[in-house]
Amino acid sequence: MTNATGQKRCFLFLQGPHGPFFHRLGKMLRKTGAEVWRVGFNAGDRAFWFHRDSYLAYTGDADGWPDRFRQILEQKHITDIVLYGDTRPVHAQAVAIAKARGLTVHVFEEGYMRPYWVTYERDGSNGHSRLMQMSVTDMQDALKLSEMEAPLPPAHWGDMRQHIFYGALYHWFVMFRNGKYRNFRPHRAIPVTTEFRLYVKRLLLMPMTALDRIAATMRIRMGGFPYHLALLQLEHDSSFQKHSPFASLTDFLALVIEGFARGAPGHHHLVFKAHPLEDGRVNVRRAVRDLAAHHGVADRVHYVRGGKLAQLLNDARTAVTVNSTAAQQVLWRGIPLKVFGDAVYAKPEFVSDQPMAEFFSAASRPDNRAYKDYRRYLLETSQLPGGFYSARGRRQLLRQVVDMMLSPDDPYDALRRGTAAPRQQLRVVH
Repeated sequence: MTNATGQKRCFLFLQGPHGPFFHRLGKMLRKTGAEVWRVGFNAGDRAFWFHRDSYLAYTGDADGWPDRFRQILEQKHITDIVLYGDTRPVHAQAVAIAKARGLTVHVFEEGYMRPYWVTYERDGSNGHSRLMQMSVTDMQDALKLSEMEAPLPPAHWGDMRQHIFYGALYHWFVMFRNGKYRNFRPHRAIPVTTEFRLYVKRLLLMPMTALDRIAATMRIRMGGFPYHLALLQLEHDSSFQKHSPFASLTDFLALVIEGFARGAPGHHHLVFKAHPLEDGRVNVRRAVRDLAAHHGVADRVHYVRGGKLAQLLNDARTAVTVNSTAAQQVLWRGIPLKVFGDAVYAKPEFVSDQPMAEFFSAASRPDNRAYKDYRRYLLETSQLPGGFYSARGRRQLLRQVVDMMLSPDDPYDALRRGTAAPRQQLRVVH
């Protein structure tokens, strides 16, 4: 397997999603004749890479990483790098160096239309994605070359339990088996021990959290009042940290509650929907309660802990978010949407530019036909059916993504040039 210049393909994997997906992907790439290597920065990375001969431990400090990365590129004759998320420091530095050398950069991320799809792009994702520079008209022009019908959103909820389990297991290895990696510093702001405790706590409290969520959802659905929905994100998530104007989640909460208090009719309510992986490192419930009391709307503001979004979205009047991918479900339903951060879907045809108070008072609606073209474009390019964390999801993903990685064209160019491989049609799970 060679690249466009006739050089043998050699893939260097950096950090991936928790669990065995990167190992399985590397194994399949070797079967194509490519060479595969993996750099690990801690014992969690090592635990999920089962091919010992191709594992390269990086035990240096942060300052030494760029030079060591350049050495690996030269010594192993690397042609491609593979990573999950492009904003953590070791990845951002690697991407910049790889681009300067003309290497192919494969970026995986959670799906822009999660929970069932995942994202595969070249060179960058989220705020660094090529989608940020594309207009809806560009996408519509590319779709003229395709006759595929966009599949409906599947009813399958994804693999949240496996996601949490692998996250806890990963941090256990970092806590108790990390002696070789004494210079390792996590890209999160909190210690690994704290993150591990939060994962375990979330696993143990899942039944209690579910009961609390069901009760809160029922109060809203049976309340008989119109309501607006605020989609929350993890404050430590890269999309919030790197691609939003807010320094903290509390800043976003304050802006939304103030706008609601000033603009929404007196019989309307506001519902904050927590991220499914919210772990309590920020006391969001207390912040919502205090801010609502400060603005005199405590009896009209609600907080719901995680769960399926559809149960709340179906009756929502509007939705507001920083840049959550869950907003794609809002747009699919034609619900007015307000966005504050950089997002691949933040096109003028879809999102409102109204001030907050005016948005809650009389929101402008999105162009639903344009959004359907946008959604179809994503499903024919960078959005792949499957998942990182469950065995079934990994199998489905691997059936498609290896051929896309070996292609000389990135997913967006492949559609425009007519070189895209046939896409899998999703089977809806009831």
